[in-house]
Amino acid sequence: MTDKKHILMVAAENDFLPGAKVGGVADVLRDLPPALVKQGQSVDVVVPSYGFLARLPGLRTVAEFDVHFAGFGQRVMLLKTEQSNGGAVNYIMHSPALAPKGETVYCNDSYGPFATDATKFAFFCACIAKALSEGIFPRPDVIHCHDWHSAFLLILLRFLPELEAFGNIRSVYTIHNLAMQGVRPFRDDDSSFESWYPSLHYNGQLICDLHNPHCVNPMRAAILLADKIHTVSATYADEILQTSDHANGIFGGEGLESDLCVRAQQGDLLGIINGSEYPKGARYAAPAKKKVLSLAQNALVLWASKQSHMSSAHFVAEKRLQHWALKKTRGFTLTSVGRVTDQKVRLLATFVAPGKTALEAMLDSLGDKGQFILLGSGEQHYEEFLLGVSGRHENLIFLNGYSHELSLNLYRYGDLFVMPSSFEPCGISQMLSMRAGQPCLANQVGGLKDTIKSNVTGFCFAGENAVAQAKALVEAFNQAKTLYETKPEQWKKIATAAADVRFTWEQSARQYVEQLYA
Repeated sequence: MTDKKHILMVAAENDFLPGAKVGGVADVLRDLPPALVKQGQSVDVVVPSYGFLARLPGLRTVAEFDVHFAGFGQRVMLLKTEQSNGGAVNYIMHSPALAPKGETVYCNDSYGPFATDATKFAFFCACIAKALSEGIFPRPDVIHCHDWHSAFLLILLRFLPELEAFGNIRSVYTIHNLAMQGVRPFRDDDSSFESWYPSLHYNGQLICDLHNPHCVNPMRAAILLADKIHTVSATYADEILQTSDHANGIFGGEGLESDLCVRAQQGDLLGIINGSEYPKGARYAAPAKKKVLSLAQNALVLWASKQSHMSSAHFVAEKRLQHWALKKTRGFTLTSVGRVTDQKVRLLATFVAPGKTALEAMLDSLGDKGQFILLGSGEQHYEEFLLGVSGRHENLIFLNGYSHELSLNLYRYGDLFVMPSSFEPCGISQMLSMRAGQPCLANQVGGLKDTIKSNVTGFCFAGENAVAQAKALVEAFNQAKTLYETKPEQWKKIATAAADVRFTWEQSARQYVEQLYA
């Protein structure tokens, strides 16, 4: 057993706290800390309150203190949950300034990108800096920051005189979403670095954006300032060293590849795959069609009740569910759960023949006996694309929203889970479908490549650009469908192998301790 260390994790999300989840980082902050405790480590986790977390039952006020930020003094409370997460302690930083536009984790500004959120998270990091300097937090041996929202803390650790005594503390920075970098101006804006920290003396070359040197880039700053940089899969750690070329479907370092290459050459960039939970029990038994149908219909009613006008997507989905309910045979069933974004849907919307996208080619091949159930919401133009295709194809059921219970049942119900991500730092959906015995059809990128063995535990495709990948997707789908229809025993063998694979947090946590925290 390695020496026990005290680790402070700083992030924007934590699914251990109700309502504090938007993306996959919340799952990591829920599952990784207790796994580290089992490895003999001590772990504290802190997130902003966003207003609503301060009302959770069972909170205790640890301290109240003042933080000077943006030229004003702000009163702040540090709250602590009574219930530990497998031995990990969860803190909530609370102030009205952490809910500047209502009680929401992230704000979508119609003006300057990241403006409201950058100010909010810059303040959050100032609060943590003050709590460290005043001894309100137990002194950590490791400070582990996640994504750009917490990167301001690494800047303050380097340049704030009050934190000079913390210079020997090991710092780790995890990249979950390299595309979101939180870039803001250095000055001449209310949401700017010098407006937040007017008296801070800093080295602009270390924290500026390479393409906009008059702006601060917290993601880049953290990459340069942290002792270790971590991505959530080994393949993604290699992919981000190349230059992005979105037009050709290549997602690499997003402008930060030169800095990442330097850190990789120094041996400080490491990829460790995320884990998943594998509880015992009958939850992996496939649900009945009636149950999935009922959950989908209930979800539609709930989503529709939140709108004053009936959504076209909900109307068409109800018609498609009615058509599915009348089918006498099961047929080959595809499922997909995820955000409807460029990352997740681009290849489906890519044309593989004149007037025909990859999705339409797959639906044509699937035929009327089968169905493709796709659950998700996101970018409007991709939602409209999926709506249009579902209007022309009765075998596509596009459920435009999210339901946790429905998603869990879709992982268990389908025959083939479709995950054609253009890039995937790690991915959790493939792990959830695999553990339920549903093989995946996935692009051979990032964490998908690291978790799926083609024709062994699932089906993979690859291509040098977006068009090549989309064509490979259709070809791989047709091969998988043929195997399902003609060689059921071999299909069952692949499904069983998928269910037997284990990507445990215990394995990942051990690597964290040995490679990141040592």
